[in-house]
Amino acid sequence: MVVLAMSSMITPSSVAAMAVRMPTGGGSFQFHHHLESSVFPSSVGVRIPSLPSLSFSAPFTLGRDASSSRTAAAVAADVSEVSSGEQEQKSKKYYFVVANAKFMLDEEEHFKELMFERLRNYGERNKEQDFWLVIEPKFLDKFPDITKRLKRPAVALVSTNGPWITFMKLRLDRVLSESYEADSLEEALASNPAEIEFERPEKWVAPYPKYEYGWWESFLPAGSQKAQA
Repeated sequence: MVVLAMSSMITPSSVAAMAVRMPTGGGSFQFHHHLESSVFPSSVGVRIPSLPSLSFSAPFTLGRDASSSRTAAAVAADVSEVSSGEQEQKSKKYYFVVANAKFMLDEEEHFKELMFERLRNYGERNKEQDFWLVIEPKFLDKFPDITKRLKRPAVALVSTNGPWITFMKLRLDRVLSESYEADSLEEALASNPAEIEFERPEKWVAPYPKYEYGWWESFLPAGSQKAQA
């Protein structure tokens, strides 16, 4: 806001003051212009009719340094957000439980039912599958503390759904669990060649039918080698 004030009477012995006030950040800027007594003859008095104070809005412009600093900060924030978004798109987190193939695919009583029930549920909801079985996964090389405790070949249940993997760990019990990141699904589910063979028991005494060999093929990543009986 600019305020212009002018005295109603100017004489040689008096000075008319004009004050300009402009906001500068948190304070105010004042400019005083004095009409020196030498402007008018000593014997002359000049009367100026009283004028109301005039006010008008003036645009406020930041100093060059402050404006540049804010612009640089805004650009840096934008770059940071973009970089973060690119990182999120590039890398994805995967969770898994792992055990030896004999336990996961041939011995565990409820694993097959749990897997097919979840697959059916996803189909009814038109939900994209986010869980897979990986035989001899390559990502195990990142976990020496796990591999030294595993019988081979090993099978991992992998998913992007962390809470569900936690549930499966509690449900299956005799499994190990961890997580890792990968830049693509192909990298996350990559596997090493392995042969899966299970001996058929001479006599099956459980109250449920014996798992059919190869039931797990529905959960292998696309392009994985099918099991050979």
